[in-house]
Amino acid sequence: MKLPAFFTKLGGLTAAKTVHAWMSTLDYRVAYYDRSIDPVTDAYQGEKIYIFWHEFILFPLYLRGHCDFAMLLSQHRDGDILARAAYHLGFDCVRGSTYRGASTAIREMLRRGRNTNLTITPDGPRGPRRQLAQGPIYLASKLGLPLVPMGFGYDRPWRLGSWDRFAIPRPHSQARAVVGPPLPIPANLDRDGVEHYRQQVDHLLNWLTLEAESWAESRSRMVGEVSVTKQTRPKQPVSIGRRQSRTTVPVTRPTGVRQAA
Repeated sequence: MKLPAFFTKLGGLTAAKTVHAWMSTLDYRVAYYDRSIDPVTDAYQGEKIYIFWHEFILFPLYLRGHCDFAMLLSQHRDGDILARAAYHLGFDCVRGSTYRGASTAIREMLRRGRNTNLTITPDGPRGPRRQLAQGPIYLASKLGLPLVPMGFGYDRPWRLGSWDRFAIPRPHSQARAVVGPPLPIPANLDRDGVEHYRQQVDHLLNWLTLEAESWAESRSRMVGEVSVTKQTRPKQPVSIGRRQSRTTVPVTRPTGVRQAA
């Protein structure tokens, strides 16, 4: 049963306020392969597709609202409140998933990706947990946009009993991210090509996530780590036809290593 619009709006606003208050207590540090992928930096250029696992959605929702992102969210009724919360936190939303509204969502993401960043939880909305679906690879290939895999981790978070073991960080704890390089995907991949890159990116995203989780729990320092705060993207003139190079790059690991605190 679909909730009345009033309750959806009220629930979304309440959820957004709660997320903001809760997540603002955390200590955020990031290890970047290439910091220019962060839309709040002066070096940022061109649209991208950012991917991370569904269980960590609170991390980017709090940190990078109002940074020109369109987020893919499920059409399930539980997604109605999340979509309203994301709106209040500064994200546009596209509704759809593998199970409902898939073709419509893909068309809308293709349209949005021509002038805005896209963000996708590629194992949502029903899993399997931490298993990359083909959608982000297909979109990157069609749009000529690079994928940016982001591994997130908290220090001993509480876990829900949901399919993704949704992570709720403890107040005033450590939140860590290991953000991969922009990964150009070849144009017009066939089904075998999409699956080939899906496997590579799936492996990298899982590795980045495990690194971020280990870093957060160890309470150590990472060479080259950056302390980050909630920021918005500076207003910029709209440019036409901005695109990254389509040359493929190998999937490699970051040079940062943890050091004892």
